[in-house]
Amino acid sequence: MPNDRLRDAILRNGLTPGTVAEKIGVDPKTVERWITQDRVPYPRHRHAIAAMVREDVPYLWPDAVTPEKASRIGQSELVQLYSRRSSVPYDLWRRLIERAEKRIDVLAYAGLFLVEQNPRIVDTLRQKATDGVAVTILLGDPTSAAIERKSIEEGAPGVMAAKIRQVQQYYNRLDGAPGVKVLYHDTTLYNSIYRFDDEMLVNMHVLGFPAPHAPVMHLRKLNGGDLFRTYSDSFDRVLTASKPQPGGEVAA
Repeated sequence: MPNDRLRDAILRNGLTPGTVAEKIGVDPKTVERWITQDRVPYPRHRHAIAAMVREDVPYLWPDAVTPEKASRIGQSELVQLYSRRSSVPYDLWRRLIERAEKRIDVLAYAGLFLVEQNPRIVDTLRQKATDGVAVTILLGDPTSAAIERKSIEEGAPGVMAAKIRQVQQYYNRLDGAPGVKVLYHDTTLYNSIYRFDDEMLVNMHVLGFPAPHAPVMHLRKLNGGDLFRTYSDSFDRVLTASKPQPGGEVAA
């Protein structure tokens, strides 16, 4: 059975089996067998090809990485664990935003702290989008029951919706910016997720505690790991269910 994912990834990146073989130092017929016979390359070749075609090893060779190994690699994806969000250095947030070249994803209820600690972040995001970075911001729908339930759990009814409306005033300035999406969800979040290319900050949600007092994981993606991918998949699930604010427009 052929490896259609590998074939598609190679062609999509303007490569051929011959060029792949030359770059990693193997015979072209070997690469052909990896494609047509679904042979699994050695780990060093898998990682080299995955980097070349910008795909994950588990996507190209689903059976090559066992769940146990993916879990071990996932442990290495954890760069740092902070006991609370307020302990995350501001310079880390700034560095991750400024160095992002492909995507910036924000999933939160409000994430008001981002614009409060850096009032110029909206200008930075607009410039990033102009430079070709895909910017996706998912905020809680201030009219949803999930938002009010979160406020009640934190002992402050109505406050979360007010925070969302406050942060809207900032993100409204992104209207019309190419490559920017500001959408709204009614999901009960278990984590807030901030992704910057292959790095991510995951702010856990703890019942009864506001987000600044909950732990944060700093993750860096590794090929074959499953921890970073788990939270990326979670972001994508919420994105699929998110929509423009009723009566509003979202930049394409």
